[in-house]
Amino acid sequence: MEEVNQSVVSDFVILGLCESWKIQTFLLLIFSSLYLITILGNTFIVFLIITDLSLRSPMYFLLANLSFIDFCLSSVTTPKMITDFLKENKSISFGGCMCQIFFGHFFGGGEMLLLVSMAYDRYVAICKPLHYSSIMNRRMCIGLVMTSWITGFLHSVSQLALIVKLPFCGPRELDSFFCDIPLVIKLACMDTYIPEMLINADSGVLATICFILLLISYSHILLTVCLHSKGRASKALSTCTAHITVVVLFFGPCIFIYLWPLSIIWVDKFLAVFYAVITPLLNPAVYTLRNRLKMP
Repeated sequence: MEEVNQSVVSDFVILGLCESWKIQTFLLLIFSSLYLITILGNTFIVFLIITDLSLRSPMYFLLANLSFIDFCLSSVTTPKMITDFLKENKSISFGGCMCQIFFGHFFGGGEMLLLVSMAYDRYVAICKPLHYSSIMNRRMCIGLVMTSWITGFLHSVSQLALIVKLPFCGPRELDSFFCDIPLVIKLACMDTYIPEMLINADSGVLATICFILLLISYSHILLTVCLHSKGRASKALSTCTAHITVVVLFFGPCIFIYLWPLSIIWVDKFLAVFYAVITPLLNPAVYTLRNRLKMP
């Protein structure tokens, strides 16, 4: 007898954030406004940096790439979530689900490395100002951005490869507003302990390593400024505190979802909203408006 392919599920049912139509109408207005602000804000930053000759420093080059990634990351799940608020029966095709997983991890993984690159840029600018121009040259900036994109791509491919071939033949309800691996993999018609461990290790370790590197970088910046420039300590503290806030909001959900899963539905949804909706909105404001250190 020929082996039958068990992957017969053609779509998944998305339960969304809530069931109440009144709350969904309210959330439709809220998330539509947030998404519009996110798109306009990040697009404006990219346009301004490209057109303004005075913003050609390495930091602004990295900031433009961060805004572009945030634009892409917010567009992976938010438009689908907004349109689903208008539907009674919410679903997503198997192919669409795999696309959300791929691009979500692609842009998310790339942003992790890009945030580390921005922290390194600030470390060199503040701790090694005399060597800043030679270290953060055009080649280095392009290399950092390319490394971010390549790492995000490899991370996404490795994640997708572990789940796309799993057999899906039975339950198809996702208690969330988008497709993510920890939820989708639970619907597979097999023992998924080993794939889950590999996926959690891949995403969790990447997020944790980047998070630790960021904390070390900003801690070293604050220590250097406090020891050598008392007058700039408060400005450095304000800037680094704002940056670390965004880092915590971005990496915190990733660490809890993949490395230390809580298995509490409302907490997972809350963290997912921060990761997919709130963080792309906060990054432009924090890295643009709160950047008070004098740029080299």
